[in-house]
Amino acid sequence: MKNIYSDIVQFRGSHYDFGYLQGELLKDSFTIQNRKKQWRIRRPRFTIDQREAKDAITRVSPGVWDELTGIGDALEWDMDAVLQDFGGYRLEYVRSGCSILTGNDYMVRNYDYHPKTYEGRYTFFQPSDQGYAVIGPSQRITGRMDGMNEKGLALGYNFMHRKKPGDGFICNMIGRLVLETCADVGEAVSLLKEIPHRHSFSYILLDRDEETYVVEATPRGVMVRQSNVCTNHFELMQDENRHHLTDSYKRLDAMEKQRHYVTEAYQAFRLLNDTDKGVFSDQYKNWSGTIHTAAYLPKQQKAWFALGGDRDPVIFDFGAWLRGEQVYTKRIIGEVDTELPFVHMDKNVR
Repeated sequence: MKNIYSDIVQFRGSHYDFGYLQGELLKDSFTIQNRKKQWRIRRPRFTIDQREAKDAITRVSPGVWDELTGIGDALEWDMDAVLQDFGGYRLEYVRSGCSILTGNDYMVRNYDYHPKTYEGRYTFFQPSDQGYAVIGPSQRITGRMDGMNEKGLALGYNFMHRKKPGDGFICNMIGRLVLETCADVGEAVSLLKEIPHRHSFSYILLDRDEETYVVEATPRGVMVRQSNVCTNHFELMQDENRHHLTDSYKRLDAMEKQRHYVTEAYQAFRLLNDTDKGVFSDQYKNWSGTIHTAAYLPKQQKAWFALGGDRDPVIFDFGAWLRGEQVYTKRIIGEVDTELPFVHMDKNVR
C-alpha cells in the first residue's frame, strides 16, 4: 500500500490572483519538475495556437485566461509554456476508467486513472471578478475532474475513447468551464453542445432540482440522455464506443444490481468506495485504478472526498465556506494499493 495525500487550496479573490498563488505554490514542486522532464522525453502530440486558445477560453470564461496569466507571471513562463501544461485546449488525453452514480440529492463518482497523472490538489475557489464559486479536485491545475458550484450544479466525467480527436477543450477544462459558468443542468447541457470537444467523454450532471443528465460528447457531435449510472461506454452513440468494454459493463452491472439497496448518499458512497462491491478498481497499471471517491450533495451544499478504498469520506461544508468560514484541514490523507509513483509526491515520474 502507498500513502498518498491531496493538499487543500482555498482562495477568495480575482482569477489573476488565484493563478498567481497557484504559480507560487507550484514553484520547485515535484509536479513542475516532473512535467519538465516529461516534455524533454516526449514530444507533444498536439499544437496550440495562442490566439485561437485565448479566443476559445475567453468566449466562455475570460477569468480562466486571467488565471493562466497569473500562473505564468508567478512561474516566469511565457504563455506558450503555460498553455501547453495548463491551458486545457487542444491537448492529448490517455485512457482512464471512472464510474458515477446519482440519486435525487447526491452524485458519487470514482476517479479511475494512472497515479503518475494525479496532482493531489483539492480546491475551494470563490471568484470576486466573475463566475461561480466551485469546490472539487483539480487536474492540470486549472481544470476540474469533478466538482460542485455554489448554485448546486455537480459534474463528473467518464472517459470514452481517443479516436479521431478534434480541435477543442479537454475534459478537465470542460469541467471547469461548466461549473464556473452554469447554474443548472439546462445551462450545462447548452454549453456542452456549444463548445468544441477534443476527445470523447460522457459528462454527468446533477442539480438541486434533482435533474440528472448524461451528455455524450465527441468532436463529431453531442447527445443527451437521462440516467443515474454511467461508466465508460456510450449508450446513444454506440458506433463511437471502443471494442473492449468488458470492464465498463462489469462496473455498470455491479451498480445496477446493487442500486436498489441504496437509499441515501452514504450507501451510494460505500457502493463505489468499498473494494468488495465490484465498482472500485485496482487496475492502476492499466490507467484505470480508483484514486479518489467524491460525493456532492447539492441541496446540503456539502462535498465528501476520500483517497483510496474502504475509507470514510472527509466532509466539507461548502455552504459554510461560501458564508466566509475557513476549512482548517490542510491535507487529505489516504492510501492506494500500488507502488506506482504520483507526480506530486515522487521524483523522476515518467
